[in-house]
Amino acid sequence: MPTLVSALRQTSPERVTVALDDGSEIKATLGVVAELRLFVGRALEDAELQQLRASASMALARNRGLELLSYRPMSCRELGDKLMQKGETPEDAEAAVAWLREHGFLDDARYAAQVVRHYAGKGYGEGRIRQELRRRGVQRELWDEAIQEMPEQDDKLDRFLASRLSDPRDREQAKKVSAALLRRGYSWEEIRAALARHRAVIEEEL
Repeated sequence: MPTLVSALRQTSPERVTVALDDGSEIKATLGVVAELRLFVGRALEDAELQQLRASASMALARNRGLELLSYRPMSCRELGDKLMQKGETPEDAEAAVAWLREHGFLDDARYAAQVVRHYAGKGYGEGRIRQELRRRGVQRELWDEAIQEMPEQDDKLDRFLASRLSDPRDREQAKKVSAALLRRGYSWEEIRAALARHRAVIEEEL
């Protein structure tokens, strides 16, 4: 026996609740309602009801993905993980990510460049930036191209040293500052060059 649509209740500018005569409800979007030509009294065969559930679930996952991206950029993996944390099925999350990528809302290469600019601007070195790209799920093959666009960090190294190294002749102070720069992702070669510019005592490689 077909299932009848007993009511269509718009709950937000984009969302609609489809009430059925068996007492169940399906959360959907206006787009799904229009696409499937739903109206009160419409009889849905089993296959049509399954299509409604699948289309509604997918549309809501896409909308949730767009909403999450409005808060901050993400990688494809980050968004997929976030969607599943919000309750989407792995299948819907994967399909939503694919759709968002296809339509230009997700771009891991663009996102990698944003991450590099952000952390370089905060004064972090290449090592720390690579850690961030890994943590954020950016594909390894995109790292090098993004990092090639990284601006020179000499001025940030120099400012850091100027603020922390009050006595360039103090070996212990120079060692502590060097360790701090290593933690920020700079290589020993970069640190040694910066220490030399400040006429600081240069320790052996840490």
